[in-house]
Amino acid sequence: MSDSPGSPDAAARARDEAESASAFAHPPVAPDATAAYGDHPDQVVDFYAPRDGRTAAPLVVLLHGGAWRAPYDRAHVSPLADFLARRGFAVANVEYRRGGDDIPQQRGGSGPASAGAGPVAGRWPETFDDVAAALDAMPVLAAGALPGADVRRIVVTGHSAGGHLALWAAARHVLPEGSPWRLPAPPPLRGVVALAPIADFAAAVGLGVCGGAVTQLLGGEAGFADRAAHTDPGVLLPTGIATAIVQGVEDIVVPQAVSEAYVDAAAKAGETVGLTLLGGVGHFPLIDPAADACAVVAEEITQLAW
Repeated sequence: MSDSPGSPDAAARARDEAESASAFAHPPVAPDATAAYGDHPDQVVDFYAPRDGRTAAPLVVLLHGGAWRAPYDRAHVSPLADFLARRGFAVANVEYRRGGDDIPQQRGGSGPASAGAGPVAGRWPETFDDVAAALDAMPVLAAGALPGADVRRIVVTGHSAGGHLALWAAARHVLPEGSPWRLPAPPPLRGVVALAPIADFAAAVGLGVCGGAVTQLLGGEAGFADRAAHTDPGVLLPTGIATAIVQGVEDIVVPQAVSEAYVDAAAKAGETVGLTLLGGVGHFPLIDPAADACAVVAEEITQLAW
């Protein structure tokens, strides 16, 4: 049965389209500095200085979303980076390698699961290589690019697929033994604020989030279970790092159930994760400086950073 214009599904899609249009209507904001953490063109970080000129400002590391797919890069969250800089934060907007039509076969996998159906989600294992490398290099990069940043007070945030990467970055010390990304001790973070994150792979796969993006991120179905053990925040618990999730109740891109699955898994592991549910809000207002939801995001970050 097709949806009529007045049906709930049609209304939800219309809301999502309007919210997306608003979030993407902002022109990109140029950074104050850019630094490389590797040789690939995507291995770069854009830095935004706190607009009030303060020194010793907490550093927000921002990981953009876009289903880990190449058409979506860090430029679309540069207005959010600027918004946070205007709130007194130093901001590091991280780029990383994503999937695209130019990937004939992902390393260690059987090729893109979406062959012929648009850009594949993620590069296995390069997407994770990059996020780990960027976070490991961040104190040195930030000290050089933004001398006013306080690298002792780092909060990682990310939206959607970037929310997944933010949660994963905070869980590297609980990765399985032998993982190339495992840290010997918890990363030095004040906390994580994940925005509508793809936080639990089982829930996301069950709901078909982003057209099968989770399966594509891990290089296809072959070896999915083994790779998920190293990359699924829903099983990398507890982390011991303060974590908050901000989620729109009306989100049809990454539904509320995905965040709730992560929060439930954390509770079973003996950890409390904050969950802020925003009524009347979908997926994109969380990164839209023109939306009230963006102010909520800034407040959640503030509570962890200061």
